[in-house]
Amino acid sequence: MRKEIKTLVYDEELRLEAYRFEGMSKPFPNHFHDYYVIGLIEKGERRLWCRHQEYTIGTGQILLFNPGDTHACVQTDGGTLDYRGFNIATEIMLDLAEEITGKRALPGFSPAVLRDEDVSCYLRPLHDLVMSGSLEFGKEESLLFMLSLLMQRCGQPFEDCIPECREEIERACAFMEEHAAERISLDQICREAGLSKSTLLRAFAKSKGVAPYCYLESLRIGRAKKLLEQGMSPMEAALKTGFSDQSHFTNYFARFIGVTPGAYRDIFLKSSGTGGEGQASP
Repeated sequence: MRKEIKTLVYDEELRLEAYRFEGMSKPFPNHFHDYYVIGLIEKGERRLWCRHQEYTIGTGQILLFNPGDTHACVQTDGGTLDYRGFNIATEIMLDLAEEITGKRALPGFSPAVLRDEDVSCYLRPLHDLVMSGSLEFGKEESLLFMLSLLMQRCGQPFEDCIPECREEIERACAFMEEHAAERISLDQICREAGLSKSTLLRAFAKSKGVAPYCYLESLRIGRAKKLLEQGMSPMEAALKTGFSDQSHFTNYFARFIGVTPGAYRDIFLKSSGTGGEGQASP
């Protein structure tokens, strides 16, 4: 079996992450991000679940995940996955959307899976430029052209992509966001939402696509990423974001981000205006 290789680069000029997975065989459990993901399948076939829909994805297809889109995938062809993509924070996407459309409003991309050779023709060379640390202005040009196409062909107001949520579930989410760094219980969340445990679990999963605990851990991972980007040690980041111990934090982080917390932090420590590069195994 091929060795798994995971490479992640942060581009300070474009203010985004580029990453590449080669030889991946492990499944990705159900989770979500607080940023946009734009990716391209280069090899392999997987079954993907996103926004309550099931897809079979393969070579040449583009993946579009909005912030908060729950998704999971497993390999289906007995082989491995080669994949490249970008992570774009919402505040950066706001700036890019304003540059492209003249309106400072987040786009909502749909569908989650598509095949578009025009978009791919910009995505591949842009990714190569970022991974190589290029300073050429063609890098920014390719990014704007790619996003312009996606907004024209797949974009809609971001609010239209947010599933309707009951007031009780929103109260539960707000409570977890406020107390994410603390040790909280299901009883506390239920009291805040005003629901029984069984009702909360069913309603939450239907609304958000994940269970409350997975939602909470995803919040913690997002906050830990920001602390690691500032140079904080993995141990301190784990403590400050509510993880009970560093081992649990490391395993959870690697499952969802693709690299260990230490490797992720090192990317930003090494970065000096041209982006840094790191390779790691989960």
